[in-house]
Amino acid sequence: MSLWSLDNPAFTDYAFYAGVLAVKVMAMGVITGYYRMTKKAFANPEDAKRLGAKDVKVDADVERVRRAHQNDLENITVFWILGLLFLLTNPSPATARLIFRAYTGSRIGYTILYISGSSLRPGVYIVGVICNVFMVFRIICTFW
Repeated sequence: MSLWSLDNPAFTDYAFYAGVLAVKVMAMGVITGYYRMTKKAFANPEDAKRLGAKDVKVDADVERVRRAHQNDLENITVFWILGLLFLLTNPSPATARLIFRAYTGSRIGYTILYISGSSLRPGVYIVGVICNVFMVFRIICTFW
């Protein structure tokens, strides 16, 4: 059985959670646009003019959502790469599911806490970091 195959339950779990995270990243782009439109806070003068704003404006809420989206782009892409490499270590399906589920939950939780301004977000962020570090450790130990 190929490790990157639909016959491998760890791979199908990876595909599912990677897909959930892709939808999350795309949704953050839409949410950022929504905040820009409702707050009339545009980063470019041509957008402001075309959409009826007087000038370029920075809004704290728009910036918070934009930073949450940027954080996703910086962190989720690493997970996608590590997850595929992790599958090459032939993890047990239960371990893979736990790691993929925990990481996905941490990213969703992190975004909710970030946008709401909660001081709990670092703890949730660390869960995702631990998942990635675990995968890196397994990858290095397997292929060294």
